Amino acid sequence: MDSSDTNLLSLPCIHGSSAKSRFLRWLNRIFRGSGRGTSHRPRIIGEESMAWRAPTARPVGDQSRVGEEELDRASALSLGEDAKRPIGRTNNDEDLDRSLHESSNTAPYRPYNPTSFFPRGCKICGGCNREIGYGHYLSCMGSYWHPQCFCCHACGMPITETEFSLSGSDPYHKSCYKELHHPKCDVCHQFISTNRAGLIEYRAHPFWNQKYCPSHEYDRTSRCCSCERMESRNAGYISLGDGRSLCLECLDSAIMDTGDCQLLYHSIRDYYEGMNMKIDQQIPMLLVERQALNEAMEGEKIHHHMPETRGLCLSEEQTVSSILRRPRIGGNRIVDMRTHPQKLTRKCEVTAILVLYGLPRLLTGSILAHELMHGWLRLKGYRNLSPEVEEGICQVLSYMWLESEVITDTRNSAPTSSTAASTSSSSTSNPYSKKGGKSDIEKKLGKFFMHQIAHDTSPAYGGGFRAANASVNKYGLRRTLDHIRLTGCFPV
Repeated sequence: MDSSDTNLLSLPCIHGSSAKSRFLRWLNRIFRGSGRGTSHRPRIIGEESMAWRAPTARPVGDQSRVGEEELDRASALSLGEDAKRPIGRTNNDEDLDRSLHESSNTAPYRPYNPTSFFPRGCKICGGCNREIGYGHYLSCMGSYWHPQCFCCHACGMPITETEFSLSGSDPYHKSCYKELHHPKCDVCHQFISTNRAGLIEYRAHPFWNQKYCPSHEYDRTSRCCSCERMESRNAGYISLGDGRSLCLECLDSAIMDTGDCQLLYHSIRDYYEGMNMKIDQQIPMLLVERQALNEAMEGEKIHHHMPETRGLCLSEEQTVSSILRRPRIGGNRIVDMRTHPQKLTRKCEVTAILVLYGLPRLLTGSILAHELMHGWLRLKGYRNLSPEVEEGICQVLSYMWLESEVITDTRNSAPTSSTAASTSSSSTSNPYSKKGGKSDIEKKLGKFFMHQIAHDTSPAYGGGFRAANASVNKYGLRRTLDHIRLTGCFPV
């Protein structure tokens, strides 16, 4: 055994940091003597023990064997020191426990940050969230994209054009965005064009929300004489032969001759009787064409009617041409119209009630309710009323009758018997009505006619209705009528 071996075995086992450091320096000299090892950094195994991986050496003759023997003795000496070391803690142990304790106190789940897993300067695709790497890419909307990942939110296909549309944070092909968000005209069914300022300009009906190009107001596009909707290119209207057109939905419940209107007329008289406003006189009712109605209005010398007159309460003797038989529909127009001249003689304050033909049942009924109120006022001695007062209270009766027909919860002033009589006649007054009740389309039309009355802008019909309706809601119909008889105005 050589001297180096003897010295190694006779080294004392000294505990403490100073002895340990001398041992490590001595062990370092041995490793430098071999000159062939590759060091490894320490790794933590478990939570409480630390191990150092022994350096490996490449054998070079006897020197390599001596190095291996010295390494084995050094390892044995280290193990001997650990076995003889008293139970206690050193500074290194405390540092190790502190580092382990700090690592155990960290949050078990770290916030997700995909860019932190990639080296600085790499680009992450905003679509697939993967690294873009080499090749073509897009830079838009504050992100980078693979070309195949930048897709339209509507059709799902990649956007290859140089321009695209954006809605919120969703990209679209310009054509897809236009198809989804650009308004189309309900008349010509084309995209509504922009004006000179680059803005989309269109017209819209306040009730039906029908959107159409402004040009259709001047290109002779027909409007329905009942619901006021413009004629669509896909669904032609029916021409009534007097300059009026009727849509197919309004035609479904239209009343075309005097015979069809009689049951409706009598049901509205019953409605008045149910409100203790019985009309004792038998007032003739005629359905007439537009020209006949205008001629009768000129004979009455009335100047405060609406621009489109639909009904008239006559007080003078006249000869009126009424529609004798229901006309036929040929193609898109009314054919085979038969009229009959009828001489009206004055037997009381009211000669006759005239109503324009070809209107839906609910609109015809509201006109009859309005004109019957004119007749009731004249028969009961209401004289020299202003247009605002007379037309206003007549519009209230028209609105109340529509409300009883359309809305289930009717006014308390309209008794159940009259409502039932009006409803029963609605199923038999014309062959187009739905048996057993009104269709959804007819109810929608009724609400539109109520909307027309409530939002009329004329002073007599609109302003008068709102003033009369406020008085009726506050004081009731009977007290309002008594106040009108005494003062000629509405109670406030």
